[in-house]
Amino acid sequence: MNLSMLGPATTFSLTLLAFAAAPAAANAQASATATGGLPFEVKPVGTFNSPWAMAFLPNGNVLVTQKEGALILFDPATATRRTVSGTPAVSSKGQGALMDIVPAPDFAASKLLYFSYSEAGRGADTRVVLATATLDQAGGTLKDTKVIFRSQDASTGGHYSGRIGFSPDGKYLFFTSGDRQLFDPAQDPKSPLGKVLRLNLDGTPAAGNPLAARGFHAAVWSYGHRNLLGIAFDRQGRLWEMEMGPRHGDEINLVKPGLNYGWPKASNGNHYDGRDIPDHAPGDGFEAPKVSWNPAISPGGLAYYDADLFPKWKNSLFITGLSGKSLDRIALDGENASKVDHWDMGERIRAVRTGPDGALWLLEDGPRGRLLVLTPKR
Repeated sequence: MNLSMLGPATTFSLTLLAFAAAPAAANAQASATATGGLPFEVKPVGTFNSPWAMAFLPNGNVLVTQKEGALILFDPATATRRTVSGTPAVSSKGQGALMDIVPAPDFAASKLLYFSYSEAGRGADTRVVLATATLDQAGGTLKDTKVIFRSQDASTGGHYSGRIGFSPDGKYLFFTSGDRQLFDPAQDPKSPLGKVLRLNLDGTPAAGNPLAARGFHAAVWSYGHRNLLGIAFDRQGRLWEMEMGPRHGDEINLVKPGLNYGWPKASNGNHYDGRDIPDHAPGDGFEAPKVSWNPAISPGGLAYYDADLFPKWKNSLFITGLSGKSLDRIALDGENASKVDHWDMGERIRAVRTGPDGALWLLEDGPRGRLLVLTPKR
């Protein structure tokens, strides 16, 4: 999601030692490279309480969000940590969490962070919130916290989504707003739920959004989405999005302005009670996913990879699996995408990022979720 990757990180590169390599999954999508073991070294560098997302800072430190609302500043070189003060109150019941965190494009100068979280509303209702704050020089406190977007559609359900990405030119902010398990709002022009939103950096709707003239909520970029748990731009500026399907049907979409991605009228999965949902089909009026999974892997995170440490994996998407306990690589070729690797990681994987030195960094899910660094096998 276009995190700032500046600063020294050489201490986290090829000197990392091997961790136990788990056997690869016996999966039809597994490539020859996965057979007989993982094609990378795995090094655990820290443990967190139900971690959700991570962001790299220019000085090599990592910010890790935790489900219950804590923000941890972590130094991977020394394994020292501190809890950052000044975080807002988070409603962490169910799928609620302190969710994504992304440094501003000018973070090195501004120290501005963008982050999302679930906020308690009236009664049992909750909302998804997008906020900004500055990180003080010592890295221990958030200051001047400001809510810049708050969904006015409250729900008792989950599917907050809340993923953040900046356009390659740094001028616009893309934000994913899930359907909150309400289904129909994903097709409702007036609702921001089940949508990809394009905002100005201050959180207001960006001018020129493709559906505003048709009476849609002014921030809507695309619609017909379910639970959007990852967005990333590729080297050509294309926006890719990953979302969790219903009962199966997890998908990766190439997001284009103004298009309808079908939920809940079309999906390659079915309702949890077994009721059928029509599959995506040519001519149905909906944009079909580029890749989908059946059975599901329950994707938790997405990252675009174009670094040099794994040269054969340049121009790929990496997808983490929760129920799948997996890491998947998706090769990109223009507007096409294809499954090429599926690795059994042995634990539920919540998040993935490309690190400053080109390593892949993973967060395991759960109360003792580890931060793992993946480097080429020696």
